[in-house]
Amino acid sequence: MKEPQVKGTVTEVLPDQLFRVKLEDGRQIVCYLAGKLKMNHIRCLPGDTVSIVLSPDGNKGRIVYRG
Repeated sequence: MKEPQVKGTVTEVLPDQLFRVKLEDGRQIVCYLAGKLKMNHIRCLPGDTVSIVLSPDGNKGRIVYRG
């Protein structure tokens, strides 16, 4: 089953490969990189537009696409 994705913009790079992301609806959440992005050494910088899969509570997310 495909998870619903939301779009956001990276606003801050945090330690331990965490990122603060501002979602389209204005919320800010903390996200981590998905395994495929880590394996392929994809870098995320402030200002990058990313696609995120949210956790069930909506306070955390996993970055699954940068582009």
